[in-house]
Amino acid sequence: MIVLGIETSTPQTSVALGTEQGVMASMQLASKARQDDVVPILEHMLDWTGLELSHVGGVAVGLGPGLFTGLRVGVETGKTLAQVLSVPILGIPSLDVLAFGVRYTRRLIGAVIDARRGEVFHALYRGVPGGVMRVGEYGVAPPGHLAAELEAAREEVLLVGNGAILYRKELEEVGARVEFASPAQAHPQASEMVELAVPRFIREETDRSFEVLPLYLRKSDAEIAWDQRARGATA
Repeated sequence: MIVLGIETSTPQTSVALGTEQGVMASMQLASKARQDDVVPILEHMLDWTGLELSHVGGVAVGLGPGLFTGLRVGVETGKTLAQVLSVPILGIPSLDVLAFGVRYTRRLIGAVIDARRGEVFHALYRGVPGGVMRVGEYGVAPPGHLAAELEAAREEVLLVGNGAILYRKELEEVGARVEFASPAQAHPQASEMVELAVPRFIREETDRSFEVLPLYLRKSDAEIAWDQRARGATA
């Protein structure tokens, strides 16, 4: 079956098409205008491959954590396409996709996405046959807190993601046990998501549309500003 992958949790929009035999087409675009990116990218890929939209048999979408606007756009676009095509949908956490891209390392994997406001979204993983296994919970914290967590782990760690690159200086304080993945792997890739998703679609391990929701680990800037105004009004 042909699976469409959509990943918009970071400033890079990523879209891919693939099957159990491999990725057929993928495209990444760094842009702030994600609201207008996904469908045009998909149209280009369909044109390049000679496929029709009706050939898509499943939609996989990145759930985040990540940028609020991008997540809403990606999730809603994926759900709309799945509904229009009457195909199953699967939501995959974006940190899982990021870690999957470096699954062959023997080190502990730290997937780290820039959360802005001086924080990072993060999770730890171990490579296992066929993919990765998350160790612990998804988190959001200042990079110094993550560095302390890695120090306590006392293991060799491979850090991947734009958050690791942005806060490299702070995270390097852990010492020689930390290695950083290539900047080419700084963002979750829809091609990796498709590879992750295809076996699940084949096993019919899919989600109901209403269950596919963005993974928010903290309030948005607008919600925080609203809370601050509300507290000021009652002070």
